[in-house]
Amino acid sequence: MGIKQALKSLDAFPRAEDHLMQKTQTGAVVSIIGLSIMAILFLHELTYYITTYTVHQMSVDLKRGETLPIHINMTFPSLPCDVVSVDAIDMSGKHEVDLDTNIWKLRLSKDGLIIGTEYISDLVEKGHTDHKHDADKDHDESSVQKHHAHGFGQDAEAMVKKAKQALANGEGCRVYGVLDVQRVAGNFHISVHGLNIFVAQQIFEGATHVNVSHVIHDLSFGPKYPGIHNPLDGTERILRGASGTFKYYIKIVPTEYRYLSKEVLPTNQFSVTEYFVSVTESDRTWPAVYFLYDLSPITVTIKEEHRSFLHFITRLCAVLGGTFALTGMLDRWMYRLLEAFK
Repeated sequence: MGIKQALKSLDAFPRAEDHLMQKTQTGAVVSIIGLSIMAILFLHELTYYITTYTVHQMSVDLKRGETLPIHINMTFPSLPCDVVSVDAIDMSGKHEVDLDTNIWKLRLSKDGLIIGTEYISDLVEKGHTDHKHDADKDHDESSVQKHHAHGFGQDAEAMVKKAKQALANGEGCRVYGVLDVQRVAGNFHISVHGLNIFVAQQIFEGATHVNVSHVIHDLSFGPKYPGIHNPLDGTERILRGASGTFKYYIKIVPTEYRYLSKEVLPTNQFSVTEYFVSVTESDRTWPAVYFLYDLSPITVTIKEEHRSFLHFITRLCAVLGGTFALTGMLDRWMYRLLEAFK
């Protein structure tokens, strides 16, 4: 009996007899409010426990000999597909021709409806030996030398006639697909550089009439993961006056996303700054949209983590216990206040 009495003395929750307990309407109201608050807080804590969170880690990028996927989806509302070309050049000056390239061009009507499809089987190859962001100058000079020898024949005349008709009809072009390039700094651009310089002059009657207005629906450097933000998605640049060249300077950050299932998704994030250069009649360059990219030496690892069950229990006890204690204090205060007014 002595042991049982000792245990009873440790009881932190002594119970009063039922006839000594008084139930009030205010106590019932406070109890209902308290139970409602505890139910809401419980659901909130349960949701917080179930959802995952991410941890970011940084390390030196050790990848070598891999390719860099470039996902493109852009619309040029003022350039027909007949004159649009895609060119990609890496840091060493080497141009990758049809390297796992899958680029499509969709002809668009003046109202934005699809009226035709064209597959770009290869990219425009030019010999660039320097890694310069004003590579369009070298591009134009090489175009003149390359096509000057070919002359201006019937094919060129047919091309001019077709392109002029497309411009008169207000045709646009949507370029989309994937470029796989070497994992080094470089650039790719979309322009009219694939045309013979004399053909381009006949079509547009000068570089200032080349309207490279564009809408970037999607531009990414790898698959998307939860929470990624590509800063150029939805970018719209419409020229109302003089034409020019758009240059997007992109810094690519190699990224690995690790799911809870231990699956690893290699991809890339990027930041971007934008620059626009107007073109005048005296310039020898032709308008274009350049994307000049460089890779960061640091890779970011994003890991999905799950909150521990003990952490969940600790938070649950804190919020429920605190709510219970607060409602108990509120009940006592209301009871004493009502008693004082009687």
